[in-house]
Amino acid sequence: MAELKVKTTPKLWLAVALLTLAPALAMPAFRLQAIPQLHYDEGEPLWQYSAGVMACTFCHVNAKGGAPWNSFGQALQNGFQADPKAKFGAVLYTVLAANGDADGDGYPDATEVFAHTLPGDATSQPEQPLAELEAAFEKAGGVELYAAKRKK
Repeated sequence: MAELKVKTTPKLWLAVALLTLAPALAMPAFRLQAIPQLHYDEGEPLWQYSAGVMACTFCHVNAKGGAPWNSFGQALQNGFQADPKAKFGAVLYTVLAANGDADGDGYPDATEVFAHTLPGDATSQPEQPLAELEAAFEKAGGVELYAAKRKK
């Protein structure tokens, strides 16, 4: 019987590792949609496999997700209750455009997203003063940065 030899390379090992780990590292659909819409994927080529790009605590109380939801997650749920047929990206944009402050920390949700802090956690606040952060946010494009992207 002939022996089959397979030449292994670092790229082959990486591919095998990603195929093996992908199901275990799979992100929920909402987070997979939110990350690019919020531009958290920029500069992160493997963002789909990194829980550090956007933590579950963005919307959930628990670090591993699931119920209960924090105040920002509840705002998203309220958006779906108001329009059950809405797409996630539209609900996310509507919540951010409302200029609310889900966690009551004095920073509107959209500016917290811009600063990469958690809009549903009052202990997670931007380091910049609000006026300075809002000026930078508006200069960058404001809430329109987070408009739902339409599929072509």
